[in-house]
Amino acid sequence: MKEFNAGQISVLSTLVDSERFSTGQSNRELHLHDISAHRGSMPAGIIWPVTTAEVAHILAWAYEQDVPVTPWGAGTSTEGNPVPTRGGLVMNLTQMNKILEIRSQDLQADVQPGVLRKELNRQAGKQGLFFPPDPGADATIGGMIANNASGVQTVKYGATKDYVMKLTVVLPQGSIIHTGCRAHKSSSGYDLSRLFVGSEGTLGVVTEATLRLTGIPGRHLAVTVTFNQLDEASQAVAVMIGSGLEPAALELLTPELINLMNREKDLGLPEMPSLFCEFHGISRATLKETADLAKELCEDCGATGFKFGVEANERAQLWRARHEAWETIHRAHPGKETLIVDAAVPISCYPEMIVFSQKLVDENQAIGYVFGHAGDGNLHVVLVGDPENEKEWLLLEDINAQIVTRAVQLGGTCTGEHGIGIGKRKFMELEHGDSYHLMRQIKDLIDPKGLLNPGKIFM
Repeated sequence: MKEFNAGQISVLSTLVDSERFSTGQSNRELHLHDISAHRGSMPAGIIWPVTTAEVAHILAWAYEQDVPVTPWGAGTSTEGNPVPTRGGLVMNLTQMNKILEIRSQDLQADVQPGVLRKELNRQAGKQGLFFPPDPGADATIGGMIANNASGVQTVKYGATKDYVMKLTVVLPQGSIIHTGCRAHKSSSGYDLSRLFVGSEGTLGVVTEATLRLTGIPGRHLAVTVTFNQLDEASQAVAVMIGSGLEPAALELLTPELINLMNREKDLGLPEMPSLFCEFHGISRATLKETADLAKELCEDCGATGFKFGVEANERAQLWRARHEAWETIHRAHPGKETLIVDAAVPISCYPEMIVFSQKLVDENQAIGYVFGHAGDGNLHVVLVGDPENEKEWLLLEDINAQIVTRAVQLGGTCTGEHGIGIGKRKFMELEHGDSYHLMRQIKDLIDPKGLLNPGKIFM
């Protein structure tokens, strides 16, 4: 669908206030892509609902009219997850941005999908609480639910799915359902909340969520560890996790990426294979004991440098630089685009995966930066190239495919946290086999016309 006709525009303009529906060229172009290299099909219009009832009316009308609808959050995803593939209507949920209630005694918050992660944590922090999933970007809660986002603290705190207790969801034809409850556990029937978490808006639009919160830790201890060899650093990851140390974050960075970070942020870090670690606890003494054990384990794996007790401002700089790794890479290669590998494997296989990926990049003389959330086996490789140069981009696609295939062979996944979107659809059957076809049947049951976020997850 390229354009709405006059009658459709008239109806859509009555479903919300007139200023919250647009067919303007600039608004449509702003919703053509996320931060990835994936480009979509020009939407016919953008609509900004503010209530569940409005979302229901919009979807009911769209289903009757056979209009594809693509939900949109902050646009920070990396696989084209919110990019319209068949034009139609983009439903921008950023104006549904109310924190409805924070119940500190229950460790819970009720939010709309357009609430930004950092704003939720600013408000929850006033009551000594926080929402732990941290993908780096200031994503909307709705987008995080759609992609089951996680990030640097997953190793200790888990992913978004571990914090979703209850959802209000509008199904493709406009009906409204409620899943889950506010109790901290339930064994009542199918876990429908988990069905919608990670479904990337292909099964329904989340308009309200009850989230579990947790207490802000009393003490933080940041640690940096350097190694001469990449395999030594990755082996230390498996040893530390296996020891039961429970780091809150455990990141692996290669010299190439540290070099970029030093150049941009003037961090003065040794440009060697490194681990960034963080431990949370109730006392300095406990954290000191943990750090001493971590130091001993890392030295057994060949660590050449171990710095702990990093000052608060330095700690903030380190994590800011790590969070901005993609942006740093992008700025270092003007005129280029990035293809991001997001595979994850069992912890015991992480050293093999890291060495395999770095070797693949080197042997193909590609521009690629290997790093990742090592503590939960999540590997990132940011490959850099020009999508307009077919030969160059096909090489990057081949490297991506080889890494993903190896990860799946090792019992892992094609995407640890970025979702499927457009970029990972081709790996779904490889990873899931017959289960992939059951997913397709679920999609067809709930959305028989295939109008809700079409072109995502399934080919």
